[in-house]
Amino acid sequence: MALFTFPKDFLWGASTAAYQIEGAIHEDGRGPCVWDTFTEAGRIQDGSSAAVACDHYHRWAEDTALMKDAGFNAYRFSIAWPRILPSGTGAVNAAGLDFYDRLVDGLLADGIRPMACLYHWDLPQPLEDRGGWQGREVVGPFADYARIVAARLADRVKDWMMLNEPNVVATHGYGTGEHAPGHKLGETGILRALHHQNLAQGAALRALSAEHSGLTLGTVINLQPCRAESDRPQDVAAAARWDAVWNRVALDGVMRGKIPELMAERMKDFVLPGDEEAIRFPIDLLGINYYSRMTMKHETGHPFDVWWGDAHCDRWTAMAWPVQPDGLYDLLMEFRRDYGNPAVFVAENGAAYDDVVTPDGQVHDAERVAFLRDHVASVGRALADGCNVKGYLCWSLLDNFEWAFGLSKRFGIVRVDYDTLVRTPKDSYRFLSEVAKSGQFDLA
Repeated sequence: MALFTFPKDFLWGASTAAYQIEGAIHEDGRGPCVWDTFTEAGRIQDGSSAAVACDHYHRWAEDTALMKDAGFNAYRFSIAWPRILPSGTGAVNAAGLDFYDRLVDGLLADGIRPMACLYHWDLPQPLEDRGGWQGREVVGPFADYARIVAARLADRVKDWMMLNEPNVVATHGYGTGEHAPGHKLGETGILRALHHQNLAQGAALRALSAEHSGLTLGTVINLQPCRAESDRPQDVAAAARWDAVWNRVALDGVMRGKIPELMAERMKDFVLPGDEEAIRFPIDLLGINYYSRMTMKHETGHPFDVWWGDAHCDRWTAMAWPVQPDGLYDLLMEFRRDYGNPAVFVAENGAAYDDVVTPDGQVHDAERVAFLRDHVASVGRALADGCNVKGYLCWSLLDNFEWAFGLSKRFGIVRVDYDTLVRTPKDSYRFLSEVAKSGQFDLA
């Protein structure tokens, strides 16, 4: 036995995204976003949509009760930009702010710390029509949006994350086209989208810091240690390039105010004097989304001449992602070693599996339980070794609309029946509940 006791103030909970769970996309004045347009264009693999999703917009109280019953003390949710500003800027939709008022008050009443994320991929379509993340016109509107939401909620919401996974938005939304808005602009499209998200993030962080005191300001980045498939020099170089794109442009932007040296030449045409200082901000808390390492190899015909290599792994999720919990430990130790041990929390960690509902209506998701157990152990090991980790939030509370996969991939610790919208806690929910309530875990 190696029973580890987590700090008493350690955050346990779950994360969600507005577009994936709320539904009600045509209600109460909400405007269109890029994912609505992407869906209407027939780009969702199973033909589904987020029009209803989990109907969290109407059933939020049921969902906060699930978290309370689990013993969770934190919840990271995103605010739907088009629900607040239907055109992305200009007139404010009061009904949108009212919804998040109700949600925040409900969370606090249930003893759950609300952690708000301002942007989880639902860019208002009118802003995309003006260039979206390919240009600077979106920077000012994002900072204004941050001010508007904080003015309403910052008296109760103290934790503010600016972006979620800017690298995913840039790569799949503007580089390769599998995600909204669906552009295939290659290397330059990826790097431009990363840089302009960095600029918008910096502007919003400064706006909130100037106008509100006592807030915990941060952002959330999907970080994955990049490994070369082999020791061939071209594979080693490819992994280093991909690390620079996927991890360092966003991370070193906010943390160090630096464009990675490997990308500086490629970004020189749109990085202006003063930009590096504008994107750097001393954040209070960094959210880390971790799912697996990345094993990369040199292969021409892809952006940056990089493609997936063989991960040499014996466990895989239903997304065909390798299960590599030791990578989370390595990542957390890197922050301790190379970044001055800043305050971080695991903002997303979870897995999709092909859940089976038993005749009695239960979901015994042993693979997901094992996934979560192994990753919680990695967090405990990192804490024991001195890493400044403040919390662990799983992805996700609910089965939901999994972006381009639609409703076909289930990440939730609570099953959602998309016909009846009935919620059923899975074994993984009970596992995390036990850990959250006890605050102890066997690291052996």
